[in-house]
Amino acid sequence: MDATRRAVSSPCIGICSLDPAGHCRGCLRTRAEIAGWMGMSEHQRRQLMQDVLPLRARAAGSLAAALPGHERLLRALSPLAAAPAGKGWNHDELADLLPPGPPAEAAVLAGLVPRPQGVQVLLTRRTETLRNHGGQVGFPGGRIEPGDRNPVAAALRESSEEIALPHERVQALGYLDPFVTISSFRVTPVVAVIDPAFVPVPQPAEVAEVFEVPLDFLMDPRNLRQVEIDHRGRVRHVLEYTWPGQRIWGATAAILYNLRRRLEQTP
Repeated sequence: MDATRRAVSSPCIGICSLDPAGHCRGCLRTRAEIAGWMGMSEHQRRQLMQDVLPLRARAAGSLAAALPGHERLLRALSPLAAAPAGKGWNHDELADLLPPGPPAEAAVLAGLVPRPQGVQVLLTRRTETLRNHGGQVGFPGGRIEPGDRNPVAAALRESSEEIALPHERVQALGYLDPFVTISSFRVTPVVAVIDPAFVPVPQPAEVAEVFEVPLDFLMDPRNLRQVEIDHRGRVRHVLEYTWPGQRIWGATAAILYNLRRRLEQTP
């Protein structure tokens, strides 16, 4: 086999260790891609090398690297190689309120935007007319459809549909723990870094507003409180942030709390 064929057949450069995102530090392949390399067709290998790996390299160089403390953040997250399992870290609290049968699977994009004044969290306010959680603040995202390969694909697709976020303007970093909503969705949060040059274009049927909140504010325990609500005659305790003009509560606040706890436990 000549040198040209060898270069096409494998991107390996001899640096064989995985970074916190689950990518090889040398060739940017995932563990699964490396393990399955010999079972791929030459067309599949070429496609991965020509279409997928360059995008990873570009994103790693321009997006994640622009995020202060991104290496610690990567260590705090579950790697992208496999979506986290489990019913949801709050499932037991809602077990007697959920309908029978498994919840619907959903994914959201917890997007971090590096700005000169500090990292911001991108949030949306849903239109009032939506059936589920109308008027509430949340992350872009929604139901995982049969054509979505994984929660990352679903979160990126929904973000494209809701706020016109192009795939090349975002880099997924890792997962948080799944969370079950009272509307019977098992939500897998995907933490990502968003290009600060991106300008959201809200889809008016779904998104009323797009705004940013400083990550430092949301990670400060003093800004998070627990409030009581009545749901079907039962008192429930939910988390809530108060931000000028917005109420950030429920599942969104819980996902941000989960991020904070993971960061607190990561050196």
